[in-house]
Amino acid sequence: MSRQDDQQSLFGQAKENNNLRPLAHRSRPESFEDFVGQEAIFKRYPFLRAPDFPSLILWGPPGVGKTTLASIMATQSGQALYPFNAVLGGVADLKKLIDQAIRETRDFGKNPVIFIDEIHRFNKAQQDALLPYVERGDFTLIGATTENPKRSLNKALLSRTQVIALGILEKADILKIIKRACENLQFGPKLSQDHLEKIFALIADHSNGDARYALNLLELIEREMRFDEELSLEKIKEIVLENAREFDRDQDRHYDVISAFIKSMRGSDPNAALLWLAVMLDGGEDPVFIARRLVIFASEDIGNADPSALNLAVSTLQAVQLIGMPEARINLAQATTYLASTYKSNAAYMAINEAMEYVQSRPTLAVPSHLRNFPPKDAPPYLYPHSYPNHYVSQKYTVEEPPHFYRPTEMGRERPLKERLDGLEKLSRKN
Repeated sequence: MSRQDDQQSLFGQAKENNNLRPLAHRSRPESFEDFVGQEAIFKRYPFLRAPDFPSLILWGPPGVGKTTLASIMATQSGQALYPFNAVLGGVADLKKLIDQAIRETRDFGKNPVIFIDEIHRFNKAQQDALLPYVERGDFTLIGATTENPKRSLNKALLSRTQVIALGILEKADILKIIKRACENLQFGPKLSQDHLEKIFALIADHSNGDARYALNLLELIEREMRFDEELSLEKIKEIVLENAREFDRDQDRHYDVISAFIKSMRGSDPNAALLWLAVMLDGGEDPVFIARRLVIFASEDIGNADPSALNLAVSTLQAVQLIGMPEARINLAQATTYLASTYKSNAAYMAINEAMEYVQSRPTLAVPSHLRNFPPKDAPPYLYPHSYPNHYVSQKYTVEEPPHFYRPTEMGRERPLKERLDGLEKLSRKN
């Protein structure tokens, strides 16, 4: 068998097995005309359609077309595309691929395109290994990342590439994609067009602008219908909702949800706080992480307005560590609702911040001689407050009078503290 026949045989086998591949893969467009969405980037960067495009970093959330766009650009420009996954390979593997790409394309006078998926997974040394090749133009680099390149890629690599930001797909784009993908599926004959349209709309509403996710949902529903042709829309909705909720443990949504949780408690809205707590627990967030944030919140946002809040938060942390999920959700709910509902004061939090700034802006602060552990013989006597009426006596506790770092509010248990400190200040002035 000749090399050409061998290639055709392999191609035929790949084509035959194509139906075993996920719908998202089978439905991948192969031309700019079939590429749906991202119209804004083509207007902003018209060179994307040109055969001599520069090295690029495609940045955007999952399922918005980064890999597809790279493939179309290479194909339409007549260049050979060499894919590489930063998760699966290291520098040695990458260099082998680069050498192969340069060697195979040199004789044809073409410039290879190296596509590196999840390029943010490369560390600094791995990214630096790309620099000399990109600098010399040995190949055109297309990197794809879901993380902000300014945070995940080094400046040297960024200076040699053009960053293209892709946005989430609109609902209309998702609808167009899944309708076209139906050509690769076989829904039951009893399914009416109206029912199908409602399924499409349901998927588009809950896919979060992610085409791959939408296609996976469509394929899942189609498989369910093979066993139940009369699958109700309500049942389909349950399938969609069960699979549509997304959460991450170390990326943007993780930080966005915990931020909403904290701000809801700070705003004294226990219902919103419970909602975000439920989102985190449903997404598999570490309950100990949540409990630790409650301990911080109890001092930062409640403080002395309700000192019992810190006791409750610490007890909750201990309970969560001892009990674990799913029962720990009850402990977290109790603490969350109390902390959200009780009095608030950030006076202690602001006070330590101001005191730290004061200390860091000055040289070493001297301790007054009468307060030292072993005061010198000529030091004035230390006045023991408990030996005086009301357990208070006016004396200096710093060499220089410090600012009023702590300014208690009139909220909750902090009000009597404010009244006492105000009274002592008046008494000191009289003396």
